Parts: sequence; C-alpha cells; structure tokens
Amino acid sequence: MLIIVLIPATLIIAFWLLLLNQASQEDWVSAAYNRVLDNLFAIEKKRGEDAKKQERLNQYHGAMAIVMRLFLRGNSEKEIAKLENQNERLQGGNLKDLSVFSLPGYVLIRKNESIGRGGIHKIILSKTLELYGRKHAANKTKQLLAKLISYAMIGAAMTLVLGALLLGFGNSTAGIGILVIGTALVLVLVYAMYDEINDQATKRRGAIAQQFPNMVSKLALLVSSGMIMDRAWKETAYSQEAELYCEMQKTSEELDNLVSPEAAYENFINRCNTKETAKLASAIIQNLSKGNAEIGILLKEMAKEAWLERRHTAKRDSEKANGKLMIPTMLLFLAILVMIMVPVAMNFSTL
Repeated sequence: MLIIVLIPATLIIAFWLLLLNQASQEDWVSAAYNRVLDNLFAIEKKRGEDAKKQERLNQYHGAMAIVMRLFLRGNSEKEIAKLENQNERLQGGNLKDLSVFSLPGYVLIRKNESIGRGGIHKIILSKTLELYGRKHAANKTKQLLAKLISYAMIGAAMTLVLGALLLGFGNSTAGIGILVIGTALVLVLVYAMYDEINDQATKRRGAIAQQFPNMVSKLALLVSSGMIMDRAWKETAYSQEAELYCEMQKTSEELDNLVSPEAAYENFINRCNTKETAKLASAIIQNLSKGNAEIGILLKEMAKEAWLERRHTAKRDSEKANGKLMIPTMLLFLAILVMIMVPVAMNFSTL
C-alpha cells in the first residue's frame, strides 16, 4: 500500500519540478504581468474605499469628525505605495516578489495548446471578459487556469506524501483517512478558486441590473430634453461611481478616443452581460442615424419596463427571504415546544 501511494506522489512532484525547470521568459513575463494587473486592481479598489470614507467624513464636523476619522482608520496610502513600488520592481525586471507556485501551470498551458481551447477555458474567459474587459481577459484567464493546474498538483502531492508517511508509521486508518479527506479538500479548494470568479461575475451582474432603472431614467430625461446621445451618456456615466456607471465611463472614454460607436457599445454589452444593457446598447446602435426623437421614446419605454422589473424582482426577493426565515422560525418553535413538553412529561412520569 505504501509503494502504491508513494509512486504517484513521486511522479507528480517530479512532473511539477520538471515543468518549473522549463519555465521560459514568456512564462515569467505572463506571471509578472498578471501580478501587476492584480496590484493595479487592488490599488483601484483601495482608492475607491478611501473616497467613500472621505465622503462619509465630509458629512461630519468638529469633534464628531475627529471621532469618525479614528473610527474609519485613515486611508490606504501606505498600502497603495507598497503595491506601486512592487509594480515598479516587476516592470523593471526584478521578479523576487513573484511566486513560483503557479509557474508550472503557465508552462503546461504554453506547451499544451488544447488547454487554451477547452470548455473550462471558454467558461472562464466569458467571466473574465465581464470582470476585466477584452484587454485583460485573456491574461486573467491564463492566470486562473495556471493556478488551478499548479495548485491541484501541489495539493495532490502533499496529500499523497502525508498519507504515505502515516502508512509508513503503521497507522493505516489515519493514512487512508488523510488520502480520502485530503483528496476531497484539494477538489473543493480547486473548485472554490474556479467558482469565485463565477460568483464575482454573478454579483456584478446583479448590481448592474439593480442600477439600470435609475441610469436609464436619467439617460431618457437628458435625451428627451434635447441633449445628444454622446453627451447624455457621458453626463449619466460620470454622475455616480457604481459598477454600471463605471462601464459607461469606459464606453465614453472609447468614444472620446475615436473608437467607432458600434464597437464601443458592443464592448459595453460584453462587459455588462445583462439583457437590459444589451437591449439599451443595441437600441442606441440602431438609432445612431435617426436622431434623438425615436431613441428618446425608446429610452422612456425601457425606463418604464426596468422599474416594473425592479418591483417584480423586489417581490421575488422578499418571497425568497420569507421562505428562508421559515427554517429558523420552525427551529425556534420546536425549541419552545420541547421546553414546554419536557416538564409536562416529567410531571406525568412522577404521578
């Protein structure tokens, strides 16, 4: 039994080390580029959080402002500076901050092109298109696939080695248990990495759908008042900093950079990936040559439909919440019933 476990463990470790040894400049550059992207996204997120904190602080004055500043714990400038310095080192060719654990995954993807054409790759690519846009989607997809491959190999090897050690010491029950539980944990952790990006995309879609009625209502109002579509789009886009408005800002920047309206709005559809935004952008593309009269009417109809759908969604969510509340309610009822019935049963038993 010990030999049966050690052989695959040795083969996996040897294969992982062989792949690591074959890492080329292309693999290191891909890993470094994705690390820089991760840092940039983290910096953007921290700055957004700091802006929200400052907005809250601006609502207070005097002693209350001092108390709230202590409560909110300042800003993230030190963390942002650290990430920016790390990016400078990576972009300058200093790769000491780069982890090697995912590199074998990059090597295997480069050597086996079928991985980049498989079903899992397509699913991940569709999610990264939403989250990171067309510019970064391919690189982020490669990063996640590399981690899935490399970490799965590491986890499997560690499980087999630990199981073999316990078997070697004569504890066969614990050894087999480690093999079974460890394998299950590796599968769960790998799936969790894959599912995280799906969860992020789903939450983002939900947030965009929730923000859509307000956005399209404002857009309809501006267009109906005589403002041209490009100007109305920009005014609406920069009125807030939520997910949908940020995507509109990207589209506005593309239009300012002379990207064709068809391409810019098509990119907007791909990034948002909701039926509401797809319908809006398609209507705008179809009415580019017809002026504001017809598009204004369409936008008003969309706003009306969006608010109706928002009400229906809120109703469905409340029904789901009521259904979820039934379980703790029933448990509480059973607990109260037990508290009442136990003393009664004890009294009957003493008679």
